[in-house]
Amino acid sequence: MPHRTPTPALDRRVERLREAAHAEPRLDGVLLYGSWTLGEADAYSDIEAYLYVRAPHADTFDGREFIERLAPLKLAYTNMYGILAVVFDDLMRGEFHVEAADPGIDEVSSWRGTVQLPDPEAAILLDRSGRLTEAARTLADFVPPEPVGTARQLTAELANWTLMLAQVLARGETARAHALLHTVVAPSQLQLCRLLRGSTAHWLTPSRNLEHDLPAADRARYAATTAAAEPAAVRAAARHSWRWSRALATEAADRWRLTLPVRLHQEIADLLAA
Repeated sequence: MPHRTPTPALDRRVERLREAAHAEPRLDGVLLYGSWTLGEADAYSDIEAYLYVRAPHADTFDGREFIERLAPLKLAYTNMYGILAVVFDDLMRGEFHVEAADPGIDEVSSWRGTVQLPDPEAAILLDRSGRLTEAARTLADFVPPEPVGTARQLTAELANWTLMLAQVLARGETARAHALLHTVVAPSQLQLCRLLRGSTAHWLTPSRNLEHDLPAADRARYAATTAAAEPAAVRAAARHSWRWSRALATEAADRWRLTLPVRLHQEIADLLAA
C-alpha cells in the first residue's frame, strides 16, 4: 500500500516519480529523503530524492528531462551544492541528486548518524539490484550525535566565530557581522542547545521546528540574538549571543567535563562590550 501523508499533492508527485523511475531502464534506484520520509511533510514541503543512474549512462543521463516527466517546470538549475533544483508549475520545489549507482548506493550506509529513514521501504521508489534496500535499512534507527566530542567541537566553533564577529564589528562591517551572527554562529548555538536538551532529531537544520522542539526559555535566548542590520542592534544582539553561547558552553562543560578556555571567553566578551 502506498505511503500516505496529509499532503495529497506531494503524495501524487511521489507516486509519479515512482512510475517514471520504473519506466526508465537507465535508473538503478531512487531513494527519497527529507520531510516526506520522516512523516513531517506539509503543504509547504518539497520533494527530495537521489536518482542512481546505471554505470553506462552515468555521464549522459539528463536529470532535467527526466524530472520534467513528473510535471511542467518553472525553473531548473544546478544549485551551489551541485544538486538539480527545480520548481514545478504548482510551485512545489524539488531537489534531485543525480549520481552514478556505483559508488553512490554504497555510500548510503555511511549516512548513519546524520540521516534517518524510519521506514526505509517507503523511501525506496526503485531498487533493481536490491543493494539500495540493504543500504537504506541501516538508516532506520535514529542515532543521536555523540555528546562529548560534539559539545567540544561546538563550544570551540562558537568561540572562534564569535571572536571573528567581534573583530568584524570593531572594523565597522555591520552587514558582515549581521550575516555571521545569523548564518554561522546561530546554527552552532542551536545545535549545542539541542544536544543539551536531548532534542537532536532536526540536527542538520537546527532551526527546523524550533518553536516546538525547544523550551520557551531557550527560544527567548535565541530571539535575543536576532537583529536588524543596524550597528546598535547588531552589537546588542552579538552581546546577547555570546552570553547565551557562554551559558550553553558552561552547561556542557559541567555535564561532560569539558575544559573551556575561560580567559579567551572573557576577552571575547570584553571586545564585544567595547
